[in-house]
Amino acid sequence: MRLMLTDVALHFDRVSTRGDHKDLRLRIGSHHHKCDSYYLAIDESPTAPGGLGARLARLLEQWTAQIASLKDGGGTVYLPYDFSDQCTAWLQVSSADGQTAEIQAGWSAIEAWGIEPSNYLSTAPEVADFDPIASAQVGCSLTELAARIDANRATLAATGP
Repeated sequence: MRLMLTDVALHFDRVSTRGDHKDLRLRIGSHHHKCDSYYLAIDESPTAPGGLGARLARLLEQWTAQIASLKDGGGTVYLPYDFSDQCTAWLQVSSADGQTAEIQAGWSAIEAWGIEPSNYLSTAPEVADFDPIASAQVGCSLTELAARIDANRATLAATGP
């Protein structure tokens, strides 16, 4: 059975294959946010694959791992989507029951230069200063969210360098 992904109002995509600034877009509900791929492009971690499409796919693989960890009883995880010099943008995904999720976009003062996007699980500190964006929240099942992230990952991987 194929899941209907139209129910999850969350999309992360490339709006330009040029790279650099404002070439990525996160859409959550009716909120749209243009993001930069700059820090993904300069990631020198040994876990950083070649090409921007592959690096974006690696970022979303980490998202998938964090979402899977919520299925064991719930909790809260943070998924980075915009890396800037003086702050970072994150999706806060909370699940009270290990089945449903509330997804909220927001900001942290964590500076991107201290994070390796291809390995943020081990290098990014826990987000303790999450500042939500009021109009950027959706709810869905964790299964639907995982399927949406996987579809976005495949699309981003196919965009190439």
